[in-house]
Amino acid sequence: MSEETTLEAYADKQELIDNIDEIFEETVKDLLLQQENVHIVLTGGTVGIALLENIDPSHKLDWKRIHLWWGDERFVPAGHPDRNEGQATAALIHRLPIPAENVHRMPASDSGLTLDEAVDAYDDELARFWPELPEFDITLLGVGPDAHIASLFPGLEGIEVDDRAVIAVRNSPKPPAERISLTLPALNNSKNVWVVASGADKADAIYAAFTSESASEAPVSAVEGIEETVFFTDEAAAARLIEETN
Repeated sequence: MSEETTLEAYADKQELIDNIDEIFEETVKDLLLQQENVHIVLTGGTVGIALLENIDPSHKLDWKRIHLWWGDERFVPAGHPDRNEGQATAALIHRLPIPAENVHRMPASDSGLTLDEAVDAYDDELARFWPELPEFDITLLGVGPDAHIASLFPGLEGIEVDDRAVIAVRNSPKPPAERISLTLPALNNSKNVWVVASGADKADAIYAAFTSESASEAPVSAVEGIEETVFFTDEAAAARLIEETN
């Protein structure tokens, strides 16, 4: 963890969501004043989707200048309830005045592409904007109870990949087994990396984020944004860290 890594713990899940959304909107507004476009990586999961449901499109962000990406995706058919992009569309995207070409979905398993071809296709989509690693502005990440991020799981080789931005995952311990994921270097090449977590079942993972020295054992411990890394949690998810500091 870098010195720029901080923990923001709120009383409960709703207070957590309300505060992240407020910070998100203000950060995006500031970024749009500084640059032409803003690139945001979305995450799935209970908190990730709740954040999107809570965003108010009437707050007048210039969505024509905002691009949405995903940190990982389940390689299942389009329309499958497991797909992160489908959940995000239902929660927020369908309510936004955002151009379709600004929503960069990872290919589905019924797209006519194999898993490896789908990985290459997303790599090509990133390369349309950046010749090497993508340069995201905000990367939102959930974290599993096992301390995985995106589809980079403890003990699997994906967390060690450092020579490309996108990989295929074929042996996810959490179904479905086949997934597409950004790599750690791609996720970390973001100005702001925000990890969101709620609930007592995430307490061990959040503790490991600040104490583990092994990315292989706790992938979340290896996240590090260029400008800042913030762990937004409720008190239940931060309980072990709070207890240790008291």
